[in-house]
Parts: sequence; C-alpha cells; structure tokens
Amino acid sequence: MIITKGPVSPAMISEMIAKACEELSAGGHSLFIGQVRNDLIGGKRVKAIDYSAYEEMVMSEAEKIRSLILSEYNDVKDVEIVHSTGVVGAGEISLCVVVSAGHRHQATEACSRTVELIKQKLPVWKKEIFEDDSSHWRLNSKH
Repeated sequence: MIITKGPVSPAMISEMIAKACEELSAGGHSLFIGQVRNDLIGGKRVKAIDYSAYEEMVMSEAEKIRSLILSEYNDVKDVEIVHSTGVVGAGEISLCVVVSAGHRHQATEACSRTVELIKQKLPVWKKEIFEDDSSHWRLNSKH
C-alpha cells in the first residue's frame, strides 16, 4: 500500500504494472483506476475532492485487505494499492489497484473485491469541492 499526496500519476501506474509483470507465475493482471468525477450535485459541479486519511490505520487495514484477498483467491499472487490524500481534481486519478493472478478470472474478481473492501474499510474521507469553492463531506457508497 502506498499513500500519495495529490493525484496518482501515470508514472506510478506504469511502475505498478511493471512490478506486476515481474511476477512470472501470473498470467493475468487486473487494473482498477479510480478517477474523480465532475458530478453535478445540487446544481453545483464538483471540481476536486480533498481526501483525508488516518494513515497508520489505512496501512493496517490495507494489509488486512491484501491478506484476505490472498486467502480468498488461491490463484492471486499479489495485490498492490495506491490511494491519494490531499486535493485531486476532476479527471485525475485517486486510486489504483493492480491484482496479479495465475489466470484472468481470479485477477478480475479479486480486483473488484479489493476495491469494494477499500471503499468499506479504509479510513479515508472525501470532501467534495465545487466550482464556486464551497464544499461538503461525501459519504462512501458501494457503487
């Protein structure tokens, strides 16, 4: 698990993919990229999200998620997660998950499950910032 200040860069994503490809027993890698949307809420357009996190607990919970995925999916070789803190603009990346497995089916299922667990378990909070610079705290959803 890596926590990065600001958006997840394309270079970080490339590094995650390169690292995944070093696992020679993996035949499939599943990648999830979470991007900040410019939702329209109450007539206001979201321009960014300011992510706050209890970083020590994020690291601990992420390791629990990783261990759970490795135990639930016997073909998964590795799970890598990068999550942003701080301000991430609409169109920028705030989350990247790469799951490597022997076969594609477990890679895709485990990647989806990992993202759901991240949304449920990680102590990360989102403050949506609107184009008029007003803001509000957003509740995590499972969608």
